[in-house]
Amino acid sequence: MSKYVIGITGASGSIYGTRLIQELNLRNHVVDVVITSAGKMVMKEELGVSGVDIRKLGLSKIKSSLRIWENNDFEAPFLSGSNPPEAVVIVPCSMGKLAAVANGISGNVLERTADVALKERKPLILVVRETPLSLIHLENMVKVAKAGAQILPAMPAFYHHPKTIDDMVNFIVGKVLNLLRIEHALFKGWKK
Repeated sequence: MSKYVIGITGASGSIYGTRLIQELNLRNHVVDVVITSAGKMVMKEELGVSGVDIRKLGLSKIKSSLRIWENNDFEAPFLSGSNPPEAVVIVPCSMGKLAAVANGISGNVLERTADVALKERKPLILVVRETPLSLIHLENMVKVAKAGAQILPAMPAFYHHPKTIDDMVNFIVGKVLNLLRIEHALFKGWKK
């Protein structure tokens, strides 16, 4: 059982974050969740729930620990290098959050958590969501990649012949699980 921090920002695609939380819980991992205020607004628009109602999103059969933290609660245990999580995934990751991480800004819990992951050399995966991308966005992606983060744009593939939105969501979440080295059956790999 590993400890993961999942951050959900105000970029469109909160379903990616909630699906990842579901998959990690099915595998008995400890999951700490931080949802930004903009993330809560987008979740309400896209999924019909507020951030505090995240437990209603298919998480009623939680097998492991799920804790939801406010983005200003600096009591969270994973904010220190003495107690880092196994990995941090910001999914979806807004361009504003990317910019904060790229520039070492730690003004809230999610930004500090990303900073801890980088300084402790723990996996930091940013599932970025924006199109088109400006030069500033691209430069920030290069900056965090050089610092050790992995950039995983929310770009579903079509070689697995998705039939539903869930199929496309599962592809992205499966790619995150691949980076975390967690086995899954969310999609078939190329030519499998």
